[in-house]
Amino acid sequence: MNTPGCTIDAHQHFWHYDRQEYEWIDDSMSRIRRDFLPPDVKPEMDRARVERCIAVQARQSLEETRWLLDLAARYPFIAGVVAWIDLQGDVDAQLASLGSAPALAGVRHIVQGEPDGFLERPAFVAGVGRLDRLGLTYDILIYSRQFPEAIAFARRFPSQRLVLDHLGKPDVRGGGLAEWRRQVESLAALPHVWCKLSGLVTEADWKAWTPAQLRPYLDVALEAFGPARVMMGTDWPVCLIAASYTDVVALVADAVGEYSADEQRQILGANAADCYGVLE
Repeated sequence: MNTPGCTIDAHQHFWHYDRQEYEWIDDSMSRIRRDFLPPDVKPEMDRARVERCIAVQARQSLEETRWLLDLAARYPFIAGVVAWIDLQGDVDAQLASLGSAPALAGVRHIVQGEPDGFLERPAFVAGVGRLDRLGLTYDILIYSRQFPEAIAFARRFPSQRLVLDHLGKPDVRGGGLAEWRRQVESLAALPHVWCKLSGLVTEADWKAWTPAQLRPYLDVALEAFGPARVMMGTDWPVCLIAASYTDVVALVADAVGEYSADEQRQILGANAADCYGVLE
């Protein structure tokens, strides 16, 4: 792996597995039907020379938000948390109920599971509008078909730090590179939007993907957003259904291997620290 080491993995999940709470983990994903906790990933991070991570919500509950913030307080390698709060509710009251939470870095809603038009709901728009004043990012989790809606959404908030998760989930299996590229370039034209180089291995054929197949998607994102607005994320443990932790880190590290040392430092950690307001 041609990398100077990665300071921050911008996208990890932790959970106590429960079949009802994680019903999206179907039989094809049996490998991840168990608990995944910080001690499980730390050896993987050490092997891949990754120092810290951003923990990202997987359930839409304040209970999970409190649990993730508690994990961050207990495990120093969790640099920050992208949590869930009900953005259609009283944002300030919910945040106040969390107490002092220095690890809280951003908020995410699982928009990919919502009906078309969700990002236009007045209550949701109002909730997102509170985040910038509170110093919090917002992670955009969508399927590729939702790009037009996400672009319009992003234009509403020119001063809000927004992060596109998983490159907008391109249809790697179906070969939808050209249309996805057009949409990514439109979103990347907005200077307040960042992008996570994450989630590609699970959008490809889990058993047959190759780095050469995924490289064009990484190259497009790198060119569109530039080295100052992309960040490496593994999407662990979801990535394990298609690749090892080290394989996912290597995929991004190899794609940026010809960038300057400073640009690699940005992509492999400094950008995440900057975007989420955490120590590198």
